[in-house]
Amino acid sequence: MPKSLRDSWCLVLGVSSGMGRATALALAEEGAHIIGVHFDHGEAAARAKELEGELRALGSRAHLFNANAAAARTRQRLIPTITELTGGAGLLTVLHSLAFGSLVPFLPRDDDKTVLTPRQMDMTLDVMAHSLVYWTQDLMAAGLLCHGAKILAMTSAGTSQVLPSYGAVSAAKAALESHVRQLACELAPRGVSVNALRAGVTVTPSLLRIPGHAEFVDRSASVNPHGRLTRPEDVADVVVMLSRAESSWLTGNTIGVDGAELVAAGTTWNRNRGDDAPHEGRGAH
Repeated sequence: MPKSLRDSWCLVLGVSSGMGRATALALAEEGAHIIGVHFDHGEAAARAKELEGELRALGSRAHLFNANAAAARTRQRLIPTITELTGGAGLLTVLHSLAFGSLVPFLPRDDDKTVLTPRQMDMTLDVMAHSLVYWTQDLMAAGLLCHGAKILAMTSAGTSQVLPSYGAVSAAKAALESHVRQLACELAPRGVSVNALRAGVTVTPSLLRIPGHAEFVDRSASVNPHGRLTRPEDVADVVVMLSRAESSWLTGNTIGVDGAELVAAGTTWNRNRGDDAPHEGRGAH
């Protein structure tokens, strides 16, 4: 019997857009209270404030903090706040959805001599991969990861595919999946599960920053057996489903949430499925 999420507390890192935003709303609709961290300025910060209002309108005791989630000082400041907000009950779900990295090629091109620097590489891996470990360490030390808690981290097919200027992010996602496996084993005795969610190509602000994304979006939509791209809400539905599970036995995995997009890529599926296949979502860029 799936457990209720009502009055549980969930932490969303990267809450203001994309999968993080959709997940916060989906959890709030189930009665969960949301603690979110985002790092925005200007209009993006205003939209995050609007999101906080939307969550509270759903009955969630939502608290969104505008701070660099990858910074140690942010964790030091927010961990006591999270403890106070949850009343010591701890967190049911933690979603790591931080998407901030350098989109610069490793080597110079004929028309552009810009190359990735060591600082950019380190920053990308620290934000998109290593911060998962540091948050888990601090949450664990504060007693905020109780038996049955779920830690979920957003990865991508970029771990096994090559895109222009995506090298540092691809490395970060590969490291993230490695961290997930290690954390899953170390947290298993405590009944805490850790999994990576590999979303299909999804039109988010992060995707729109990738050079050449338009062609990539069209190709992915044409390959996906569902005839459309993955939506943030598809990922949010899976987070809710996993959060409801009592068991910690599903752990240490990279779970595809892509409508079989990766499975179908490079096969004859798209050519064989016929002209009557649905085309919703194509050209969403």
